[in-house]
Amino acid sequence: MATITYCKGLPTPASELNPLGKTQLEMFLGEYSSIFHQAASETANHLLWDNEFNKSQWNRYLQQTYGINKRHANGVIAFSQGAVDAASSNRQRHIKVLTAKAKSCGEWLKKATRKLKNARKFYRRKNWQNSKTGLMFPLSVSIQYRNTNWQNLRFQLHHKKRKLNHYQLQIKYLKAAPIRVTIPKGQAYVVGAAAETCGNQSCQWDGQTIKIRVPYCLEDKFGKYVSSEIGDFHRNVNRLPSEGAKTWHFYRKEGKWCVAVQFTPAPVKQISRPIQRGCIGIDLNPG
Repeated sequence: MATITYCKGLPTPASELNPLGKTQLEMFLGEYSSIFHQAASETANHLLWDNEFNKSQWNRYLQQTYGINKRHANGVIAFSQGAVDAASSNRQRHIKVLTAKAKSCGEWLKKATRKLKNARKFYRRKNWQNSKTGLMFPLSVSIQYRNTNWQNLRFQLHHKKRKLNHYQLQIKYLKAAPIRVTIPKGQAYVVGAAAETCGNQSCQWDGQTIKIRVPYCLEDKFGKYVSSEIGDFHRNVNRLPSEGAKTWHFYRKEGKWCVAVQFTPAPVKQISRPIQRGCIGIDLNPG
């Protein structure tokens, strides 16, 4: 089943603000996001260059190298894997779009060249003025532009050939060039599971307060857990269930931390009524 993500700005309760005007959660995210960025960048590079990716071994490597626990390492791997898959699919989509443009350009060149060729062949005939067959591309002159339609078509053919060559070079380069992945800064991603408490072992949310397990490398500075009152995600149609896996994503946008929760929505109950009550018809025409 498809997932839904609810997002909102991270609240800053006055009771949690420190002398710097930030909450303990914001201070933690500022520290952990730099570690997450380094780990995610290294993981993305490893995914791009290593065809035989062993998730278990790489998870252990991240824990030992960056001093994070297993759940945080899973979030790093999931975030990096998503970035790599997105870059790869975007590259394939870009190549597909360029291929379609090159095909369209080639078809236009073929038709325009045939049109010009048939017109030249027609005007080479003797007594073409008395010809009973029509001409699809007659010669005409524009007084405004001081140019014939033949000259204009040849000008378009010249630029279409250049455009087609440009598309072909782009496609050739994109097929051979290595894929590049950009990992943005100011991110923290923690993957959840349905079998864990509150849907996430490292980020437990009871509907109002979120409690985050601090990685080992930051325990001396923030303690074992960091909690904050983030409130609920108020939606007109709230399908956020109390149970099930919840993946948390913290990201910085326009100088402010935001929080997003990804979950599998609760199924919508089907409501049916007897047809004797009538029906409503909706016209979906463009006009």
